[in-house]
Amino acid sequence: MEETKNNQSQPEEAPEAAVQEAKPAHRATAKADLGKRFVAILIDGILAGLIGLIPVIGGLVGAAYMLLRDGFDFDFMRKRSLGKKLMKLRPVLVDGGEVDLTVSVKRNVIFAVPLVLMIIPVLGWVLAPIVSLAVGIIEVVLVLSDEEGRRWGDKFAGTRVIEVDE
Repeated sequence: MEETKNNQSQPEEAPEAAVQEAKPAHRATAKADLGKRFVAILIDGILAGLIGLIPVIGGLVGAAYMLLRDGFDFDFMRKRSLGKKLMKLRPVLVDGGEVDLTVSVKRNVIFAVPLVLMIIPVLGWVLAPIVSLAVGIIEVVLVLSDEEGRRWGDKFAGTRVIEVDE
């Protein structure tokens, strides 16, 4: 009877294992288009910046979105930001696994800093765009100079961004 159970469980596991093995191999070759990545971060940044204009709470909510945006498991987002969803991009772990909220915070912490500055009236509103520009330049240089297109946040979190069909 044990042989029957073992034989029955193996066919169920084999196709699933094959699918899991196929995904990382496919994802490892699919480098995301830099133009699409730029548009995605622009969409996310504009959204977070507009939220950040709401006095006091807006900066916190905008920063929270920038931190957690790639880990939300809502049906309409599916573990990626709204910008990435619109541009058909997805952040994944280097081994092809899914990004969760903790990994999202690691890869995006650098983008939340300028939004937190917006909590400070006047001075924060002046500093936030300057810091945001500096962060953007540094990240662009890293994406352009890395063979896989991985920026600082990707390296820190062990992720990369890929193109998807959905």
